[in-house]
This record gives sequence, C-alpha cells and structure tokens, in this order.
Amino acid sequence: MSAMTETATSAAAPAKPLMARINWVKAAPWLYTIALFALWELLVIALDMPPTILPAPTDVFAAIAKYWSPIWKNSLQTLYTTTMGFAIAVVAGLAIGLFIGWSKTIYAGLYPLMIGFNAIPKVALVPILVIWFGIGTVPAVLTAFLISFFPIVVNVATGLATIEPETEDVLRALGAKKMDIMLKVGIPRSMPYFFGSLKVAITLAFVGSVVSETVASNYGLGNMMSSAQSQFNVPLVFAGLLMLAIEGIAMYALMAWLEKRMTGWAHRSTMAQ
Repeated sequence: MSAMTETATSAAAPAKPLMARINWVKAAPWLYTIALFALWELLVIALDMPPTILPAPTDVFAAIAKYWSPIWKNSLQTLYTTTMGFAIAVVAGLAIGLFIGWSKTIYAGLYPLMIGFNAIPKVALVPILVIWFGIGTVPAVLTAFLISFFPIVVNVATGLATIEPETEDVLRALGAKKMDIMLKVGIPRSMPYFFGSLKVAITLAFVGSVVSETVASNYGLGNMMSSAQSQFNVPLVFAGLLMLAIEGIAMYALMAWLEKRMTGWAHRSTMAQ
C-alpha cells in the first residue's frame, strides 16, 4: 500500500523546469564559445572590418569549408609532429626529472643548467636543427620536444625534492635504502606533479611544432598559415588558428583525463564542488 502511495506521489509531483534540469557546468564551455563567436561576429559587423584585417567567424568557417582538404592534411601533420615531440618529451622529461630529484647535489648542479637552456628562445634553435637534419618533420618534432620537456622535468624533480625529511628519517630507521624510499614514496609522490605537468607540456608542444613549421617545413598548419599570410588570405590564417585551438583543447582534455584517471587519489578536495 505504501509503495502505491509513493508511486502516486511521485507521479503527481511537478516536473522540474527545463532550466533546473540543465547541467550548467557541462554546458558552460559550449555557451561561452558560442557567445565568443557571436560577439566576434557582431564586432566585425559593427566596425565594418574588412576580411583582410579581421575576418568574421562566418568567413573563417567558409574558409574551412573551401580549403578543407589542405586544412585536414596539414592539421594531421601538425598533430603528428606535436604528438611525437611530446612523447619524446614525456620519456626524457620523466627520466631527467627522476635523475635530478635523486640527489640534492645533482639537483643543485643541474637545475641552473636546465633553467639556462630553457631561457634560450627555441625559435633560435630551429636554424641549427635545419642545418643538422634539413627542412621537414624532424626539426618540428625536435622543437616540440625541446619546448615541452622542461615543465615535466621541473615538476618531477620538485615532487622528489619535496619529500618530508621526517618521512625519510622514519623509513631509514626501519631499514629502507635510498632506492626503497624512491620507489615506495618518491615516485608515487611525484606522479601528481608529473601528470599535472603534461597539461602544460602538450600546449607548449603545439607552439614548438608551429614555430618550426613556419620557419623550416613544407607541411603543417604553420606552413599553411605562413603561405596564406603571404597571399593576404587572412580567413585561412584564422582557420588554421581555429584548428590549432581545437587540437590543443582535445589533447589538453586527454591529459586532464589521464591525470584524473591515474592520480585521482591525490585530488580529494571538495572546495570546487
């Protein structure tokens, strides 16, 4: 009898309004993106901007439809070079970060050298890479690697270097060796830093690929945008930028998913809820 009463009560309850049923957190990125394009379109119309200065979103989308074949091929090339450079950066950055974080002496000796190398603009290295490897994919891959591995090194080394001395003292008192401390405490502790750094590194990898493609490649979105710029085809330039943004967002989302998947145990805060 009580079950029938509950069923009747739930059936009689008024349905929630549409606005209350929308998940605004998930809808927010789409709404803000649509608002940005709408504001952009209205601004171009209001200021009567020519397409050679600032094309409207409709002009950009028209350029994507018109030049879809070269845009697609060059987007795949840029994604390939970025992914390859980023993969090398992950392996090298993790290995170097573990090596630097192994000892305070190594950390103190190599960290200034790493900072000095990172301070060198990577675009200045592209001509050297061209001399060594020629024009093409290899300089783009190496530039993506060089510009993206530093955040990984820094975060992994920081995770190892910030182990609490009390923890090390307790483990040594229990008979643990340096390798045991690294394997049981140091590396697990550095994993949140490592996966968090991947989100920064992947966006930097795109910067490296495009810079190298603009200077020393016959393929990729960087080369395509450089060619379009020389022909004053500004809508195509913006189309290339839009494709880069889409690829960057997709790869960032993948890294964020990996971070949540692999280090969810390290994110227990409820402040953002």
